[in-house]
Amino acid sequence: MSGEPLVCPGCSAPAPPDERFCAACGMPLVIAPIAGATEAEVTELQARARKTKRQYSEGPLVRVAVGRHQAEAELIQGLLLEHGVPSMYKRSAGFDVPDMLFSGPRDVFVPQSGEEVAREVLSEVEAEHAAAGASGEAAGEPARPRAARSTRTMAVGLAVALGLLSVVPATVLLSRAFG
Repeated sequence: MSGEPLVCPGCSAPAPPDERFCAACGMPLVIAPIAGATEAEVTELQARARKTKRQYSEGPLVRVAVGRHQAEAELIQGLLLEHGVPSMYKRSAGFDVPDMLFSGPRDVFVPQSGEEVAREVLSEVEAEHAAAGASGEAAGEPARPRAARSTRTMAVGLAVALGLLSVVPATVLLSRAFG
């Protein structure tokens, strides 16, 4: 911390600079506002800290979700934060490609005390998404198209095509040599 005075946004009790949560009400502490400052001058980090619930911020980090890319991981973080669960994401192992900084899967982690709530929130969202998809199909909306071929079928097709590409030049060379 920078040594600036801290205050509880809930009960306005002052706190020492080395504390993170209010001893009276448990809210995350914020830097005391400058005299004459308005609510609009609250930084993004201060606003985010106000949403975090103390009881969900203890214990080692546990992976609760995987986002397909950075934007999806940030969406998951926002959903969890709305329920008071602090979270963080990092690139999944083996996908550290600097040329594509925003692509690649991200693991979303929460403190162990918030794991149960995080999983409940994510399962509720998944259930709502599934229900919305089912009601859309029932309302006459077309279902989202599935991939025409499986990955295995595509791999076999690619192998056959590469095999043919290697046989054709050999055939041409042999026909020129003996023809």
